[in-house]
Amino acid sequence: MKLLTRTVPAVLAGTFALLATASHSQALSYPQTRKVEQVDSHHGQRIADPYRWLEDDNSADTKAWVQAQNAVTERFLAAMPQRAPVRKLYTELFNFEKFGVPFKEGGRYFWTRNDGLQQQDVVYTATSLTATPTVALDPNTLSKDGTVALTGTVPSPDGKLLAYGVAMGGSDWQRWQVRDLATGQDLPDRIEWVKFSRAAWTPDSKGFFYARYDAPKEGQALTGANFFQKLYYHRLGTPQSEDLLVMENKAEKQWGFGAQVADDGSAVLINVWRGSGRRNGLMLLPLQKGAYAGGTPVPLTMDFDAEYVPVTLADNTLYLRTNKDAPRGRLVAVDLARPAPAQWRTVVPEGADAMTAASGVAGRFLLQYLRHASTVVRVFDPAGKDLGEVALPGVGTARGFGGRWRDSETFFSYASLNSPGEIYRLEPASGQASLFKKPSTAFPSDEFVTERHFVTSRDGTRVPVFIAHRKGLKLDGSHPTLLYGYGGFNVPQTPSYGVTAATWMRMGGVYVLASLRGGGEYGAAWHEAGTKLKKQNVFDDFIAAAEWLIANKYTQPSKLAINGGSNGGLLVGAVVNQRPELFGAAVPAVGVMDMLRFHKFTIGWAWVSDYGSADDAQQFGALRAYSPLHTIRTGASYPAILVTTADHDDRVVPAHSFKYTAALQAADTGPAPKLIRIETQAGHGAGKPTSKIIEERSDMLAFIAHSVGMTLR
Repeated sequence: MKLLTRTVPAVLAGTFALLATASHSQALSYPQTRKVEQVDSHHGQRIADPYRWLEDDNSADTKAWVQAQNAVTERFLAAMPQRAPVRKLYTELFNFEKFGVPFKEGGRYFWTRNDGLQQQDVVYTATSLTATPTVALDPNTLSKDGTVALTGTVPSPDGKLLAYGVAMGGSDWQRWQVRDLATGQDLPDRIEWVKFSRAAWTPDSKGFFYARYDAPKEGQALTGANFFQKLYYHRLGTPQSEDLLVMENKAEKQWGFGAQVADDGSAVLINVWRGSGRRNGLMLLPLQKGAYAGGTPVPLTMDFDAEYVPVTLADNTLYLRTNKDAPRGRLVAVDLARPAPAQWRTVVPEGADAMTAASGVAGRFLLQYLRHASTVVRVFDPAGKDLGEVALPGVGTARGFGGRWRDSETFFSYASLNSPGEIYRLEPASGQASLFKKPSTAFPSDEFVTERHFVTSRDGTRVPVFIAHRKGLKLDGSHPTLLYGYGGFNVPQTPSYGVTAATWMRMGGVYVLASLRGGGEYGAAWHEAGTKLKKQNVFDDFIAAAEWLIANKYTQPSKLAINGGSNGGLLVGAVVNQRPELFGAAVPAVGVMDMLRFHKFTIGWAWVSDYGSADDAQQFGALRAYSPLHTIRTGASYPAILVTTADHDDRVVPAHSFKYTAALQAADTGPAPKLIRIETQAGHGAGKPTSKIIEERSDMLAFIAHSVGMTLR
């Protein structure tokens, strides 16, 4: 039986209704996935890995498997009556003018803009906020299909040059170049094999710092482990082979480096990281009259016991945001004449809310906090006196507030689940904020509402959830509901506008964002409560959110869908295995699905700080207990599942999704479809062109609509 579509006018209106029963009834015949005799021994346990061969992304067999799987999935998606109208609606809602938060450098303003459906955002510049802007860099001219994306743009201090990074096909690998803003032409400088790094100009505008890896071995660019990052200085007009090595550590393969030039131009602040645990070392390298002339970095702290983030350097005092002895964060001052940690002075102590970011602008500190997962911004003077909050429009997410200590202004964006991002200009000295840009969209924000509720997890922990829906919703359990979560790496999930959520709400659905443990919503303790041996707390929080939605009659299991990406893909895979009866559909995107081997690919080793490692006997037991690949329940009735990944994902390599899908299809998990959608010339998500975003996200929503029984009327 097929879902019934009704009239064309209803398609144009973008409204959806729910059928009495859901249907997945297309005849499915999955490609046969061969098995190999691969068995690994982990601490005395033998674990079969019959799809190990799918880890080789270069093999002809893997490429044939990808092609066969995509063919099956495409036939299924193409036959769904929801696909065309959802894509039309998604495109309509995506098509609005989008602005990035402006910043100032070298007497110029810079910002990004997309006129609506451009494949990539364009970088603009102007000498004043009222001057006619010009295009500084249009990445849409770098490729015909939009698959070359900007990874960063850093103007030189004199405002004449623009260092920019590009990535091809969604890979994390970057190439950096330099554009002359007066001529629009690129200089000969080309920096290759950069990853997890930006450029940091010296004040003389004659060169910049960056971090890179050695070139990977042939055939391993997208899968080989990334170790031994090195920090270099590139002087303009010289080949990369002559770049000056600033820092490396041959004894610590996991060390990475990030360079930031201090506001006053007197020094380079070097963040030394290892893994994703937000615990770092910090070093200082003096500059000579704004130029780099060599020298040895001086350690400020190298204990890797907390997070140390530079805010500003003024009058020989370095201000840092840190969670050392303050799980929710504090602001400290370091007198560089007496830099020992014992001499550090607290400027703004830890408070009840989690401090997530800090900047120094116009002689004021702008400290960003999360209060129950919603942004609060407070202003402090140099002595730590609280000057009050920045007025924000409501419960939502504010970002930006960048600038230098000597600047007189800054900019920020604000958005909520049902309100697109507005850009504001703020004068910190006076506290005056004014609207700079307000988007105009086809989404009728005033017809929808966002509510914040708290659900109680298995161990009694209160977890915030944000629920967005059309006003006047009747709580009768009838509403298709999409629940999103992440829960990891100290990354907070806060309510912000997205076209996926907006489209789902226009379709008549309820959109829910859960702020789970493992994130950074309440500081370091909240993060650590969802890591390693405590990772199950994250899954319990998500399950509690699902059960709360059902108990409070927003929805019912057959109409409840879940989605998450990357670590959130792991979340979805683990939760479906634990509670398959609780959901009608699931879409794990670019997920970490093999918890026994994730650390063997690209940057996966860095996630051990959150997950632990199967090399440790105790941690192996915890990982094995929830690993999506290893806990599929044959004989249980699973919801409809659409796995999504991309062929150039070198963050979470697609083998995770390949092996998980093969195992799902081979198991007896009921008649609902178990499909995989593999995007080509795309990666983990950053820099994905607009056309691919629209196609992928609308396919996801159409699949969910089909699975939970939604149809047009």
